[in-house]
Amino acid sequence: MTKEVATMPAYLLSPVCKDYLWGGSRRLREDFGIQSGLNPLAEAWVLSSHPDGPSVLVSGPYSGRTFPEYLNEVGKKAWGTNCERFENFPVLIKLIDADQNLSIQVHPSDEYALAHEGQYGKTEMWIALEAEPHAYLYYGFRRPVTKEEFAKRIKDGTLTELLHKVQVKTGDVFFIPSGTLHAIGAGLVIAEIQQNSNVTYRVFDYDRVGADGKTRPLHVEKALMVTDLEPTEPPNFGPHLGKCDYFTVDEYIGPFSSGCDESSFHALLIMEGEGVLACGGEKLRVKKGNCLFLPAGSGEYQVGGKCRTLVIYVS
Repeated sequence: MTKEVATMPAYLLSPVCKDYLWGGSRRLREDFGIQSGLNPLAEAWVLSSHPDGPSVLVSGPYSGRTFPEYLNEVGKKAWGTNCERFENFPVLIKLIDADQNLSIQVHPSDEYALAHEGQYGKTEMWIALEAEPHAYLYYGFRRPVTKEEFAKRIKDGTLTELLHKVQVKTGDVFFIPSGTLHAIGAGLVIAEIQQNSNVTYRVFDYDRVGADGKTRPLHVEKALMVTDLEPTEPPNFGPHLGKCDYFTVDEYIGPFSSGCDESSFHALLIMEGEGVLACGGEKLRVKKGNCLFLPAGSGEYQVGGKCRTLVIYVS
């Protein structure tokens, strides 16, 4: 038997952090208030129920519980009726600090990942929160390629010649469907909204050596099976920043009011500034780097102050 969703519907979360070798040393800590002793500090999983890194509630009656423990206790009512089609909670939210280029990689579709990895695939979107001059990323192919040419270019080290290289500035948004070859470049801080998955196939990693003294494994054969070999066209999401079966993302600059009905949870990521979240008769101070979870049915809420906020839900 599950409990009713408790009042003070908004829960602040503390992230689980990752020290991947390409990560930075200060920007997540200094610019976004992420508390971690890791160095490098590459990623902060600010809303995660994934077993590879569950975030923790740090406010409200469930403070100290992991996010999956909380979800298990309150039940799927907190997800909302639009999430009834999902076996697992659909969304994972990260902050990423790339001090070096990430590997050139691809994520599989649900169909392939469920058959071969035992978890879902990964569609994701990126919002550039900080971008150094000349920062770039790779995003799909510039022209159609064959699987044979793809394999040859991986082998001879000329793959990047085929890729769409995009100069990035703060505020840019990129939608990365599963099957899209991609790589975040050095000098970027990214907010990543993604399916709740941790399946990645690396095809090129600059021959880097990890802490164990070995090069990181590549997954070329699997990548050849799942990569879309046609150029990727940027989609138009109308009034939304991004939208797919697993998440819808809206952006608000400055104070705003919204409502969280029984159809879906709302997750709020504060990208800039600070302010106050008012919900359920309670108030909670929020600032840059905070991520909050509002269970479905939380009702009307307001964010006051000088904030730039992402609102993530399922439509």
